[in-house]
Amino acid sequence: MDFAPTSVSGVWLLQQQRHADDRGWFARTWDEAELRERGLEARVVQCSASFNHRRGTLRGLHYQAPPFAEAKVVRCTRGRLFDVAVDLRPDSSTFRAWVGVELTPENGRSLYIPRGCAHGFLTLSDDTEVAYQITPEYSPDHARGVRWDDPLLAIAWPEPVATIAPRDRDYPDVQLSALEELRGI
Repeated sequence: MDFAPTSVSGVWLLQQQRHADDRGWFARTWDEAELRERGLEARVVQCSASFNHRRGTLRGLHYQAPPFAEAKVVRCTRGRLFDVAVDLRPDSSTFRAWVGVELTPENGRSLYIPRGCAHGFLTLSDDTEVAYQITPEYSPDHARGVRWDDPLLAIAWPEPVATIAPRDRDYPDVQLSALEELRGI
């Protein structure tokens, strides 16, 4: 795998190195040693998937509070999506910065998102499926989120949002006082 840092501290763009032959191709999507070499969390505890029927579906911006703060790798296995990571770590040099990348099965990219960053995505095609590799177990009591259209973040979503869950729509704006639980991550 190739690793490229992004403009947000600790968020990495991972690129598959595909080995092709007459059958198709093979690529590694997770390599514990390569992740650890770069100081990234590499212990996967949970793998999840989401399927989204319609283009314009937004999920997020989600994160988990300590002690269940999570790192994750996100990959698109069908369709297209615009994947976003937002730095919510008050001590970070890129606090409140965001990065967004298009993920598709064809481009072979994944996004590594460290603890203390919120994650969300917007589907860019119908029938989009997303795969997640996550470091801790999910804890509903520690689930948090911030508003996808918070003017302070000013995320440049590439298309209009057509479908969003009430929970995601109603998350609060980023407020430093609410993020104190992420200090020091």
